[in-house]
Amino acid sequence: MKPIALVTGGSRGIGHGCALALAQSGFDLAIGGRRPESECTPALDALRQAGAVVLYAVCDVADASQRSGLLAAIKARFGRLNVLVNNAGIAPSERRDILEATEESFEHVVRTNLQGPYFLTQAVARWLIEQKQADAAFHGCIVNVSSISSTVASVNRGEYCISKAGVSMAAQLWAVRLAEFGLPVYEVRPGVIATDMTAGVHHKYDRLIADGLVPERRWGQPEDVGRAVATLARGDIPYATGQVVVVDGGMTLPKL
Repeated sequence: MKPIALVTGGSRGIGHGCALALAQSGFDLAIGGRRPESECTPALDALRQAGAVVLYAVCDVADASQRSGLLAAIKARFGRLNVLVNNAGIAPSERRDILEATEESFEHVVRTNLQGPYFLTQAVARWLIEQKQADAAFHGCIVNVSSISSTVASVNRGEYCISKAGVSMAAQLWAVRLAEFGLPVYEVRPGVIATDMTAGVHHKYDRLIADGLVPERRWGQPEDVGRAVATLARGDIPYATGQVVVVDGGMTLPKL
């Protein structure tokens, strides 16, 4: 029986890179996203071609009722869940200096990037505990996809940085709480990744990367993050709950 992974925001960008790597690693998939399923057909087809049975459910992680509906759909389709990848996230609709930023933007970003995933983790954790207690051989884990913005200050999108710092701490909190059940929790921290979210600053970062911002001298790709997530989801790195895997081409390394 194949393990089941839930990837929020798994129909594009980093989330799709994670979902594809999991499909290639033998997982069946539940994908949550805000877009109608008809708009995600090419991405979902690619996951199926990689060998996965795929369930797609419309879910805004900021909405508690939609989170509950997503988990109900997974239970109805698969009856089990092994892995949660908290990937869904948004950038501010408008980048503003923190002297000018609005409470509305702060609330919107934090609800989507931090509050929603935190309470989705709570619900999934309870389910994983139930499965572990019913079967000692059950393998489950949680992976939070954060960002180097959890530690690198960008004063024109403070709400995003704060939300990702919270995601980092949430991974530590859940790692401590779930360790007694043998359920590891990890954080994967991407750097500058080529996605829809970074499309608007592509030319800027082309120049910065060429000038040495990233020691590996290239953009990160969704599949770079996906490989890291799949490695953790498979259980290839045991005895390491709470650890952070930084996927940034060396960008945040201290250097002279």
